[in-house]
Amino acid sequence: MSTLRLKWAMLIVVLLVAGYYLLPTVRLFSMEEEQRGSKDPSIAEIRENAMRLGLDLQGGSYLVYEVDLDKIPEEERTGDELDRAIEILRSRIDQYGVTEPIIQKQGTDRIVVQLPGLNDPQEVHDLVGRTARLDFRLVKNPEEVLQALNIMDRTIARSNRGLSANDSTAVADSLLNAEKPFSSLLQVAQQGQGGVVYVPAQNLDAVEAMYNQVAFDRNKNEPKVLAGGTVLIWGENLVDANGVNPGRFLYALSARPELTGSNIEDAEMRFGLEPSRPQAAGVQLTLDKRGAAVFTRVTGNNVGRQLAIVLDNVVRSAPFIQDKIRGGVASITGLGDDDEARVLQIVLRAGALPTDLILLEERSVGASLGADSIQQGIKASLLGLGMVILVMVIWYRASGFLAVLALLLNLVFLFAVLGAIRGTLTLPGIAGIVLTIGMAVDANVLVFERIREELRTGKTVRGAVEAGYGRALVTILDSNLTTLISSIVLFQFGTGPIRGFALTLMVGIIANLFTAVFVTRLLYDSVMARRQLKSLSI
Repeated sequence: MSTLRLKWAMLIVVLLVAGYYLLPTVRLFSMEEEQRGSKDPSIAEIRENAMRLGLDLQGGSYLVYEVDLDKIPEEERTGDELDRAIEILRSRIDQYGVTEPIIQKQGTDRIVVQLPGLNDPQEVHDLVGRTARLDFRLVKNPEEVLQALNIMDRTIARSNRGLSANDSTAVADSLLNAEKPFSSLLQVAQQGQGGVVYVPAQNLDAVEAMYNQVAFDRNKNEPKVLAGGTVLIWGENLVDANGVNPGRFLYALSARPELTGSNIEDAEMRFGLEPSRPQAAGVQLTLDKRGAAVFTRVTGNNVGRQLAIVLDNVVRSAPFIQDKIRGGVASITGLGDDDEARVLQIVLRAGALPTDLILLEERSVGASLGADSIQQGIKASLLGLGMVILVMVIWYRASGFLAVLALLLNLVFLFAVLGAIRGTLTLPGIAGIVLTIGMAVDANVLVFERIREELRTGKTVRGAVEAGYGRALVTILDSNLTTLISSIVLFQFGTGPIRGFALTLMVGIIANLFTAVFVTRLLYDSVMARRQLKSLSI
């Protein structure tokens, strides 16, 4: 009896542990769909400890990117660009809070990204596709700006007149006369901003076309260096109170950055960084030791000049240096909204990608389609479960009820384990559950048939049960272990949906071994310990 009580104690402990890990999943999926996504800390904690739903059930985004290795010079390639890109993307997505993202290699230069629950394509691309190259550059003085604009005018004039670079400057100047095809479309920015020119909205298309022709290298995705070590870089798109673009600033900056994103130690979204917009969100940067020293030197030597903060070839802000800045703290302001600040904070923390990502494929799975998949999966599972229960009860009578109880416990343990390991349930995973239902009763069928054979030889009920379990055990272990090994291989080397199928199959097999060999035997032993059975309903 002491052994029997110990087994019951073990079963009760296992059930309590399973209930503990299953409870968050039950609580989460008993909520309304809107409530599940709430940012309330208590619900967020439940969501964190519950089983996840995959992309095909929850809805979300599926993207395929190509890592543009051609933009990295041969001598600068290290061979690990794809792995670095994956790690940076994983860091960004983890900080953003996407549950159970899938980020994996495809071939030698592609990355597959699956983001359950994230359906906004622009939000996804801002998070994943942004290169996040950050640098600090000094704004040029008016004389250097004029020199750069003259080069732009002369180069465009040569092109317009069909002149080559070998034609004399005098010929080009004589053709230009007073015409300035580029600079005539610009306006001087406000007083004191010598290194900035303004492009009115009506001239934007023409200026951007000439800029891309002369001042920007599309192959390297970076501005060309003009005479005097100057680069022309656009400011961010402007939008007035009516939602209309009134124009755009164009900055003349030093070609050599004073600092880069590699010197950032931390980035944090803050409010009140911009005195004129105290409620607007910005990003406060904390520089590392080297970056702080350089920042102190640069600000000390250039008091009165502008220092531009450039992110992905766009000037986000260009504040005037009022005094030497110590402490290694800078800020990025002028952002559109809180979400943009949050995404920028994340990509700066994670670091810049080694090169550009080219979006090759983008698919969105709607939440309604995922809900339909869940309903169909539930129907298939219930139908399979009902048919199995019906056959077991008809064929094995009272013993069939024990098998049904073991089967239900099997499902409880399966979902509890998925919750405990923060597993993800996918549509193929539901298929694995349906297969598990069939395999769960298979072990009981082996035991019951062995018991029947032993009863036909004239053994007592106790002797038949002991012999049935003893002789069926090897067969049960053999069939389940071979399937378990196959599912482990699928999980290890498979991708996406295959892993979801393999995960539920693995967990289901382990739970099946416990319920079929331990639980049903414990139930038999408990009944036989209470009274002497002369016959068995099987």
